Amino acid sequence: MLLVVNCGSSSVKLVAFDGALAEVARASVDRIGAGGPAGHAEALAEGLAAMGLQPGALTAAAHRVVHGGAAFVAPCRVDAAVLAEIEACAALAPLHNPANLTGIRAVAALAPDLPQYASFDTAFHATNPDVAVTYALPEPERARGLRRYGFHGLSFAAIVRKVKETAPYRVPDRLLAFHLGNGCSICAIRGGISVATTMGYSPLDGLTMGTRAGGLDPAVVMDLCDRLGVAGTSRLLNRESGLLALGGASDMRALHAAGTPNAAFAIDHFAYWAIRHAGSMIAAMSGLDAISFTGGIGENDAEMRARILDGLGWIAAGKPVHVIPGDEERQIAMEARALREAEG
Repeated sequence: MLLVVNCGSSSVKLVAFDGALAEVARASVDRIGAGGPAGHAEALAEGLAAMGLQPGALTAAAHRVVHGGAAFVAPCRVDAAVLAEIEACAALAPLHNPANLTGIRAVAALAPDLPQYASFDTAFHATNPDVAVTYALPEPERARGLRRYGFHGLSFAAIVRKVKETAPYRVPDRLLAFHLGNGCSICAIRGGISVATTMGYSPLDGLTMGTRAGGLDPAVVMDLCDRLGVAGTSRLLNRESGLLALGGASDMRALHAAGTPNAAFAIDHFAYWAIRHAGSMIAAMSGLDAISFTGGIGENDAEMRARILDGLGWIAAGKPVHVIPGDEERQIAMEARALREAEG
């Protein structure tokens, strides 16, 4: 039994797959340390019990890790060196990597001899050309790793796989892929590989998101740092901006229901910047052959999809549109199984 672990700062999501990668069970445990389980190891044990699984029934665990930096461009088996590299990237994804590390360590505490694997949200974008990922900074700063990475790669990899299954059996040459949820990004996928994406050095860049501001003039960030300090600015940009700041709610459903001028403006802002960034991705592919949507908003908000498609009507009219349910857990399981098979 292969266990896929998606660990947040106060939650653990688990999905178990059998040898044929059929989903056997899933569980979610939240409120860790806040009235729920005391820690992630306890939450993991609680989730396994809810699925009717014992640690001894597991053959491996596979984890989603948001930021792999420049070092990880493919999934890998976790060892001490890998843990150290993931930890080194924690400052680049402060809402995610620390929690991902906690999940890996919780599994190790519960089942010390269990093989563990990591799949990285940044890895899918390793195919972006240098001109797309390089910031125009002095060389010493670039050498420190200041560059665009891109995120939601596991989601986009799953989109490529699932579109191939329905399109039929081939990926459109120029696929514009939207991942729209609490975090949002767009990927330009040419011939099945990423050639550009809207997120950059961290998951803060690009589209308007649930609580993240999206693209900002760096001078705005410097102004905020002067007044709020680095920690205060990080908190504001990661947790207090985006739809929440504009409309009073980070959930698009709540904004639709609110009916207030601020909520309407937040929805307009979200659609405008999705359309505007999509134009950039289309330019990076030199055209458009198909569009896909995934994520909580992308899959479920038909009104927002229609607004985005209308804004792209100058090039999208008549092009196939795919609404793809998220399938990141199976993507992680597939990558871990391939590594295990390679290990023999």
